[in-house]
Amino acid sequence: MKSNATKILVLIWALGLLFSATPLRAQVAGATLSGTITDSQGGAVVGAKVAAKNGATGVTTESTTNASGAYSIVNLLPADYEVAVTAPGFRTTISKVTLTVGAQQALNVTLTVGDVSQTVEVTGAAPVIEMTNATLSGTVESAQIVELPLNGRDWASLAALEPGVVSVRPHEQVTQPGGNLRGLGNQMTIDGNRPTQNVYRLNGVIVNDYSNAGPGNVLGASVGVDAIQEFSVLTANYSAEYGFTSGGVINAITKSGTNQFHGSLFEFLRNAALDSSNYLVVPGTKKGAFTRNQF
Repeated sequence: MKSNATKILVLIWALGLLFSATPLRAQVAGATLSGTITDSQGGAVVGAKVAAKNGATGVTTESTTNASGAYSIVNLLPADYEVAVTAPGFRTTISKVTLTVGAQQALNVTLTVGDVSQTVEVTGAAPVIEMTNATLSGTVESAQIVELPLNGRDWASLAALEPGVVSVRPHEQVTQPGGNLRGLGNQMTIDGNRPTQNVYRLNGVIVNDYSNAGPGNVLGASVGVDAIQEFSVLTANYSAEYGFTSGGVINAITKSGTNQFHGSLFEFLRNAALDSSNYLVVPGTKKGAFTRNQF
């Protein structure tokens, strides 16, 4: 009995080493583009080349259809893409598609018979209805992150724009009893789960703080809004690739740049001149001084 127990313990230890040393390649931050390529009769086109070109960087990622005419391109950066499908005996078909962070986008293409040098450009496509993925999620884009008014300029607080996401009351200061049990980041409940049940991912890396709550510096804010391209909020029914959580997932990606050399400069200003007076202030009393610059 003791010998068998020892063997079981050794086996468990070996399996632990195996899984800890194996990279989790499924946990990616980019989007997935997949679908089927068929001819005008609905038959699968085998060996068709599908090339997705990033409009901002010019980087092209390719895939080839299998025996069922299916293809899949994984870990694509969020951007506008030009997808070209080519196959011998068929005209080249070009489609436009916009991919968001962590999206699983389906793009099915029907090829027409003709010379490969002839091009068919699809300028308008029917709205894609996701029939294979039951994830409940929403995406907060760059324009919203930068332009919406934020007290403290913490991008993560914009997750509350999505249904089922609510910011909870400010927690105790670190110096107060129990204040060391939770970090200083923004705390949110997603679909009624505790703040420590959520997972925050930045470029595919989990960035929860020491207490497994929302990330934040000593001021309680996360990475500046100018650095974030977009993020998605997954509230329910997401797939196993988003592990390490029993609550919601906040999946963010930083700006990756383009082929043009450029930079950015920002300043966010708040002061007393832009604030209204407190309704409890006695008429004629001056507003209190307040100045905040973040640049």
